[in-house]
Amino acid sequence: MVVNTEYADIPLSGPPMRTFVAAPKAEGRYPGIWCYSDIFQLTPPLLRICVRLSGYGFVVAAPEIYRRIEPPGTAISFDDAGRTRGQQDAAKTPVAHFDADCRAGLDWLCRHPKIARDKIGVVGFCIGGHLAFRASFQPDVRATVCYYGTGIHDGKLGQDADAGSLARTNEIRGELLMVFGTKDPHVPDTGRETIDRALQTSGARYNTLLYPAEHAFTRDEGPRFDPEATDLAFAEMVRLFRRVFQN
Repeated sequence: MVVNTEYADIPLSGPPMRTFVAAPKAEGRYPGIWCYSDIFQLTPPLLRICVRLSGYGFVVAAPEIYRRIEPPGTAISFDDAGRTRGQQDAAKTPVAHFDADCRAGLDWLCRHPKIARDKIGVVGFCIGGHLAFRASFQPDVRATVCYYGTGIHDGKLGQDADAGSLARTNEIRGELLMVFGTKDPHVPDTGRETIDRALQTSGARYNTLLYPAEHAFTRDEGPRFDPEATDLAFAEMVRLFRRVFQN
């Protein structure tokens, strides 16, 4: 499916939320997917994921998560200085700001002229995996995919030492897919077990996929990229979204 891309500035209090949007070129209405980046914001690897996913019949919108801190259009480099910058930006951002921007972004997505009514999903990577996990608490989110979400198991997110995300798993109404690399030091075995116990206790509908891969294995730049694991996980993500939104 051929895809069109553009940037939209979502008007909010303070700086607008600049958002990359990939949508099928063909006329019609499609499910909408809110896509959270890692700490580096809207880099070329993230944009390629958005375009690829959109080509399967989804409107995919990825916001700049540091809109209050970084100038619009800022994509942080993958070097050591960029990693420090992204981590510092995260540390300056209260979870309340992330949550408020999530709700505003989902509201905007629901109003998009190409979005099918009541068909909203979320996906996220690294810190974005944690943000996607919290987005699943929103009542209109029907499916969520969290790629190697950092801080879910111990609560660390942004400025907050404990965002209390696992304590809210009973708020999840849609389906959840958790994707991890077993060689990921940021989400060790004990962390994955903690997440699994919380989800089981809450009765959430979820599935966990494990791959013999490192953290950020889907990023197609750098030494940790694992094409096979990326393709397998991507296929499972598409399968989930299509199944949930088929009706």
